[in-house]
Amino acid sequence: MTDRAVTDRAVGARPGSDRAGSARAGSARAGSARAGSDRIVAAEVLVTSPGRNFVALKIVTADGLVGWGDATLNGRELAVAEYLREHVCPILLGRDPARIEDTWQYLYRGVYWRRGAVTMAAIGAVDLALWDIKGKAAGMPVSQLIGGAVRDRVLCYTHATGADTAALLDAVDATRARGFQAIRVQTGVPGLGAIYGVARDGAGYEPAGRGVGPVEETWDTDAYLRHVPGALAEVRAHVGPELALLHDAHHRLTPNQAARLAKALEPVELFWLEDVTPAENQEAFRLVRQHTVTPLAVGEIFNTIWDCKDLIQEQLIDFIRTTVVGAGGVTHLRRIADFAAVGQVRTGCHGATDLSPVTMGAALHFDTWVPNFGIQEYMRHTPETDAVFPHAYSFSQGLMQPGDAPGHGVDIDETLAAKYPYDPRQLPVARLEDGTMWNW
Repeated sequence: MTDRAVTDRAVGARPGSDRAGSARAGSARAGSARAGSDRIVAAEVLVTSPGRNFVALKIVTADGLVGWGDATLNGRELAVAEYLREHVCPILLGRDPARIEDTWQYLYRGVYWRRGAVTMAAIGAVDLALWDIKGKAAGMPVSQLIGGAVRDRVLCYTHATGADTAALLDAVDATRARGFQAIRVQTGVPGLGAIYGVARDGAGYEPAGRGVGPVEETWDTDAYLRHVPGALAEVRAHVGPELALLHDAHHRLTPNQAARLAKALEPVELFWLEDVTPAENQEAFRLVRQHTVTPLAVGEIFNTIWDCKDLIQEQLIDFIRTTVVGAGGVTHLRRIADFAAVGQVRTGCHGATDLSPVTMGAALHFDTWVPNFGIQEYMRHTPETDAVFPHAYSFSQGLMQPGDAPGHGVDIDETLAAKYPYDPRQLPVARLEDGTMWNW
């Protein structure tokens, strides 16, 4: 499995084949055939690595329409690929592609083992592919199908990093020169080597590395807390009040430490402080909230509305960062956003290079529609990735547009994808200086 880019076990067949006909008949016997002439006749999983690993789902209808979904789960790509191949693709055959809500419920409610990163990434891939098909059938972009755009462009942020404060200031200047109006800043910590969020040798930050096992990084929370407030204060003094600054603590702090950092960073006036403490215990954010007015963001690893229910209901956060792939597609992310709007919580979808351009395209259509939009993360993919995933979206002067192509506007060059075989990679792990495993 690991030596091929494109799976050789596609499920279903092209329109007009005997297998396509039998799939439709089998679906009718299973009770899933509904009114309407079009049916799903093929579902195929592609794994490709044009610079990093991506999992894509291709769905084909009897009318010849093709929809693409993203199922990438960074560091666990093959788990989702096999879940799709063995458990999802076979039961999609014969279903009506227009019944997106019913298919979502079928894959979520119809499975005893609900939620979880693997399951929801698979559901998200199906959902994105079906919205892509619906858009192509209607000749409309996804944003039009879900209610129409309320904005023409969306504010986005990218990353600037530096091993020390001087290098960070240089990186911020270079990033501003590219037109960004919002920048996430991450700095090295004196006494520590490689740490989360800081690129090596000025290259783009990519944490996943090759090797049998993951790289182990050493972490010191006290050193981080001593260094970061001063470093970010220098950045703010350097750039002035207009540039939006963001920072990611990456789940490293206890609630008390998180409150201390958020309070210390109030003079910096961050756009947000991200993942300041692990959110498995949503109640932990209450302590942070009681001690600071620094805006809080969390949620890129959330899978469902239940992961953020208390955080939103109790107004313990300001931004929800769930993604269209991780949270089960546009269908479920809209529910999270509507629920968040009740508490004046805005969206800030994760958009790093661990998700394919398919997710970025779909996210931008969601962003232009969602009333309580906050910001969109954007990290440029490699030229190789952009060639494999030609797309309609564009970036200019810190803002992004999804384009007006039907569907979500992202295609896949399957011939080119096949030239980039799966490349096993591992995300790092973090240990404290005494050897204790810590959050990465």
